[in-house]
Amino acid sequence: MDTITSTTGTATSNMPTSDMPTRVVPMMSAPMASTVLDLLDRAREGLLRACHSPTPAERYTQAHLAALRAASALIAARTAPARRSRPRSVWEVLPTVAPELTEWAVFYASSGRRRLAVERGSQSVSCRDADDLVRQGEHFLEVVRAALHLPVAEPIPAGLAAVSVR
Repeated sequence: MDTITSTTGTATSNMPTSDMPTRVVPMMSAPMASTVLDLLDRAREGLLRACHSPTPAERYTQAHLAALRAASALIAARTAPARRSRPRSVWEVLPTVAPELTEWAVFYASSGRRRLAVERGSQSVSCRDADDLVRQGEHFLEVVRAALHLPVAEPIPAGLAAVSVR
């Protein structure tokens, strides 16, 4: 990843002004930026799929996977491709590249364990829990977009989330 010097906090200038503090801002390469944006798009699509899922278990799973993609986008944007190392959970890596999101990482690590149990069928999830995770996922996606200095996306239409079980 390249870097440029910025005096405004944005990646716009290589010429610092004398009275402004200077900091180094990482710049993503075009392929990396494409990967990050693709992951964010896939996270949003996952939230939309969650809203259309017919069961709380599917809604919960889709919402968690959407958050996983959003976190992966942030990690991809803030880290250089690493050499081979032991596999690590996204939720384990996230606090090292975005310490401000440590609480989110703990929350999603816990919901990830529950998601696996739901997928195995050894645990159920209520409509309320699934809907809450969809809402948390949408909020988390916007937190990630803000951390990447991207504009706020349009909210997911409120009428899409299923709220009752037959």
